[in-house]
Amino acid sequence: MTPTLADRIDDLLPQTQCEQCGFHGCRPYAEAIAAGEAAIDRCPPGGALGIARLAALLGRPAIPLDTSRGVEKPRTLARVVEADCIGCTKCIQVCPVDAIVGASKQMHTVIADLCTGCELCVPACPVDCIALDPMPLAQAGDKAHADAARTRFQRRERRLAHDREQRERQLAASKADVAAPTARNAVLEALARAKAKKKDPT
Repeated sequence: MTPTLADRIDDLLPQTQCEQCGFHGCRPYAEAIAAGEAAIDRCPPGGALGIARLAALLGRPAIPLDTSRGVEKPRTLARVVEADCIGCTKCIQVCPVDAIVGASKQMHTVIADLCTGCELCVPACPVDCIALDPMPLAQAGDKAHADAARTRFQRRERRLAHDREQRERQLAASKADVAAPTARNAVLEALARAKAKKKDPT
C-alpha cells in the first residue's frame, strides 16, 4: 500500500508519544500537519533536525522550534528510584508505550530499552521517585526503536479502547438489569388497574 502523507510525516517523528505538540501522540500530530491544521515546529524531541526533515518532505521553509511546547534537549530515560516507590501504579497508567512494569503496592521498574523519554511519568508520580538519565545516542536516533515505540503505542491504544468498550457494555447491562424489574412492575400495575376497572366500571 502506498504510504499517505500522514504516514510519511509520522515516519519522521520521534515516536516519543509525549504530547508536547498538543496532540495525543505522534500520529494525530502527523495527521494534523498533513491536513494543514498544525505547524511543523511543535515537536521538542524532534528538535531542529526533525523540523528540517519535515520541511524538506513538505517543501516548506524550516522554522525555529515553538518553545511554548518545550525546548530541545538531550533525550532521557526514566528510572524508578526503588527505595522511594510506593507501588501506586500511576506511572504505569500514563506510560504511552507500556515501558513500566509493576503491580499495586509493589515496586515498579522502567524497561530502559522500551522507554521513549516522554517524561509523562514524572508529573504523575506522587512521591517524586522517577529520575531521568541520559538516553544512549544510539537509542535516541534509532529508527527501529522509534518504529517499535509506535507499535507499542498503537497496541496500548487498542487495548485501552477495548477495555473502555467492555466497561461500557457492562455498565449498560447493569442498567438494563436494574430497569427490567421496574418495567415489569409497571406492567403489573397497569394490568392490576385494568382488572380493577373491569370489576368497578364506575
